[in-house]
Amino acid sequence: MRYVLLLLAAGSLGAQSLQFDFTSGKPAPGFRKVPPATLYSDQTGYGFEDAAAQPPFYFSVRVPEDGNYKVTVTLGDPAAESVTTIKAELRRLMLERVRVPAGKIETREFLVNVRTPKIPGGAEVRLKDREKTVEARAWDRRLTLEFTDAHPAVRTVRWRTPATSPPSTSPAIRLPPTSRAKPYNSWGQMLPRFFKPKVAIANHGESGESLRGFLGENRWAKLLTTLRPGDYVLIQMGHNDQKETGAGIGAFTSYRTDLKRFVADTRQHGATPVLITPMHRLTFGAEGKIVNSLGDYPEAVRQTAREENAALIDLNAMSELFYEALGPADAHLAFAGTDTTHHDSYGS
Repeated sequence: MRYVLLLLAAGSLGAQSLQFDFTSGKPAPGFRKVPPATLYSDQTGYGFEDAAAQPPFYFSVRVPEDGNYKVTVTLGDPAAESVTTIKAELRRLMLERVRVPAGKIETREFLVNVRTPKIPGGAEVRLKDREKTVEARAWDRRLTLEFTDAHPAVRTVRWRTPATSPPSTSPAIRLPPTSRAKPYNSWGQMLPRFFKPKVAIANHGESGESLRGFLGENRWAKLLTTLRPGDYVLIQMGHNDQKETGAGIGAFTSYRTDLKRFVADTRQHGATPVLITPMHRLTFGAEGKIVNSLGDYPEAVRQTAREENAALIDLNAMSELFYEALGPADAHLAFAGTDTTHHDSYGS
């Protein structure tokens, strides 16, 4: 699994807003009534992605530009307790199991990062085929929210555009690369749930990437165009770098060189790099202990962090403790099906 994550401290949140009312009553002034049968169209610029009768429900709004959008939701059912989980874009967890008693209303806020493949100057991110189909929500011009759980009850939603207000000091996180479609998941998709609504998580993750691939497909170039002073870039690679072959390719050669470039580029933009060691695969030895399957790549990250005086999160060591605490019989519960590399929602 591979990540580059950016915690952005810039990002204007504008005064313009779009407000939607999903209740059966008369909408409040300034809100647009949205009946359940309202399907998304380019003409209206908003609506449900399908006519699902049961959760999850997907509601999208076309946004004018890349940026961090402030979303405010009111939750609650006048007749029954509601339990609502909200995800954004490609299953980024925003709110988890918010319980609201019958007859009560709660308001929550969060920031959603929206981006397209276009890069100023005419270049574009070179997307994989799946990123144009089943993973298109990660790159399209829509801000998509998923409403799910036992009894999701979303009364109203308000989007604020990132256009006209003074700059905010909200950090954002950006990842390259591992976002996955269900049942696969990744830790970058879980991060928004653990941050306050002043922090935007910009997940540039995509499965199957290496540092060299991230550079060659213009993903790093795209991320750098959004980077602002005060941001944080979280970088975790290694699983696919390990598979690359050729002259000069290796953990302490090409991989370390590319890591140092990522660190230097991040600092040149006034942001803070955070290096993260790759988590272990599900590889237990005969004595019930995790066996390293990543070669020298975790140590190359630690060494680079020391040499560059960069912050380090040792996810490799943390995952070893996690898997061994679960034990050989239950550690598979943290992974997607029979996969031994990619996690499910629990593992992430």
